Parts: sequence; structure tokens; C-alpha cells
Amino acid sequence: MASTTPIDTPPAPPAPPERAVRPKSTGRTGDKIFVGLSRGSGILLLVIMASIAVFLSYRAAIAISKDEGNFLTTFDWNPAGDPPVFGIAVLLFGTVVSSIIAMVIAVPIAVGIALFISHYAPRKLAAPIAYVIDLLAAVPSIVYGIWGALVLVPYLEGLNLWLDQFFGWTYIFEKTEVGVARSLFTVGVLLAIMILPIVTSVSREVFLQVPKMNEEAALALGATRWEVIRLSVLPFGRSGIISASMLGLGRALGETMAVATVLSPSFIISLHVLNPGGGTFAQNIAAKFGEADEFGRDALIASGLVLFVLTLLVNGAARLIIARRKEYSGANA
Repeated sequence: MASTTPIDTPPAPPAPPERAVRPKSTGRTGDKIFVGLSRGSGILLLVIMASIAVFLSYRAAIAISKDEGNFLTTFDWNPAGDPPVFGIAVLLFGTVVSSIIAMVIAVPIAVGIALFISHYAPRKLAAPIAYVIDLLAAVPSIVYGIWGALVLVPYLEGLNLWLDQFFGWTYIFEKTEVGVARSLFTVGVLLAIMILPIVTSVSREVFLQVPKMNEEAALALGATRWEVIRLSVLPFGRSGIISASMLGLGRALGETMAVATVLSPSFIISLHVLNPGGGTFAQNIAAKFGEADEFGRDALIASGLVLFVLTLLVNGAARLIIARRKEYSGANA
């Protein structure tokens, strides 16, 4: 009788360890709370913006309805007159011109400083420079205004004469009036100094987020340092530069005390930016609000509504530019 040998069977695999079952309600509750807070914050912001718009529109409508001049084209500001006549032509012109001057001066310098800190300067030098720039962004505007009145205005006299001598043929830099350098050009230079730290800080942070693989790949292909910046860094940070510029422009449009300190206001529109005079929305509101009566304050609120709309248009335009250039925003990196 043949003997049979038992067949060895493989041992059964060990049972997986039991996982701790977390109640699903806890995570879902936290998500619901977070979503509710986020949605409520967004709705609250919209409500605040809408409330400001309704308040400004209501008070502005009262003033404009009694204005005997054209609110958009009148050069005078006399809401206390009989009849009241006031307009924003000079204020709109001064606000836009001084902000453009500030942006033309500040943005290229800020981008250059940001590139130097992020890609050229040694780490021991980059950190102190970045700290000083961040510190300058926190300086109150009244300090800039006092410095501008005591230091900047006297020293710009020589620059004004130089611009008049060599660039007076452009008509814009032709100085036709004798006076202290309390002009829209001085305001633009001061605003450029004020927004320079903001644009630099934001641009620097954007440049530091550029993927290192892109830069290393460009260097491996034999690109120079400038070619790496031109082909990898600037395209990636283009939307960030636009956003930083719009932040700086927002401060330039609404700056009050610094402008009021260095500008000699007058309701005259002149393309000679070196001539004393001019005005901005914020400066006019700050200068006349304390002495204005009820109707005069409504007129100032009407000018504030125009500044409010102008700021919204600028931010909306920036959003459109960024949306059209998503390929440079770094979202797909």
C-alpha cells in the first residue's frame, strides 16, 4: 500500500492592522465651518464695498444736482458760492499725471532692485537690503511729506532747471513760471519714492518663486545670466510685476498728506509739469474738508466718488491684463 505525503500549504497572509476609524462628521463639520467663514468673508467684503458706493453716490447726487457748472469739465471749485460752481477737471488731471510720473520712475527701478536682490546680490548683502526696503514700506506718509517739503523741494530746483535747459523742447519739461518746485513733477517724484518699497517687495517675492529647474535648464543650454532672467524670470513674474505696480498705483492715486505738503494747489491745467500748481483728489479733500459746510462736504464726497471709480477701473484693468496673460503667471509651472 503506497504511502502518501502531505502537501505543504503556504501560510495565510497576516491580517492587515485595523485602522482607526475617524468619525466622518468631524471633517465634514470643519469643512462646512471653513467654507461658511470664507463665503461670509467674501460676502461681507462685497457688502462693505456696496455700502461705500451707495453712500458716495447718494451724497454725490445731492451735490451734483445743485452744481451750476459742469462737474466733469469745470476748472473752478467754489461750492460755497452763490450759485455753487465746482468741477473735477483739474483734480482728475493732477491725479492722473502725478501717478503716471510716479509709475514711470518707480516701476523700472523697483524691478531692477528686486532682480538684484533675488539673483545678483550675495546672500549677506541681499538680506539687509530687503530688510531696509520692507522697513521703508512702513514709514508713514506724513514723514515722507515733511521730508519732501524740507529736502526734496529745494534740491529739485536744480533738476528742474536742467530739465528745462535740455528737454524744454518737449513742451512738457518747459518751465514757464518762476517759483519753488512745488509742482506735479515734484509730487510724482515723491510718490515714486513712496511706492518704490511696495513694488520692490512684491516683485522680489515673485522672482524668488521662479522654478529653479527653469533657470538651471537655461544655464545648462549655455544662456548667460541676463538671458536666464529675460527668458525665465521675467516671463514667470510678469503677472506679479503687474500686480505690484497696481498696488503702488493705488497708493499713488489716493495719497493725501504727502501730496498736500509739497504741492502748491491751484485750479489751472497746464502740461508744463515743472510749473507750480495743480491739484489731486486726495489733496483737495484733505485741504478743504475741515472748512467746508454741509453742501461743500457733499461736493468733496462727489470728487471722492470719482476717485473711488477710478481706482476700481485701474484694478479691473490690471485683472484683465493678468487674465489674458495666464501663460506667464506661473500657474502651470
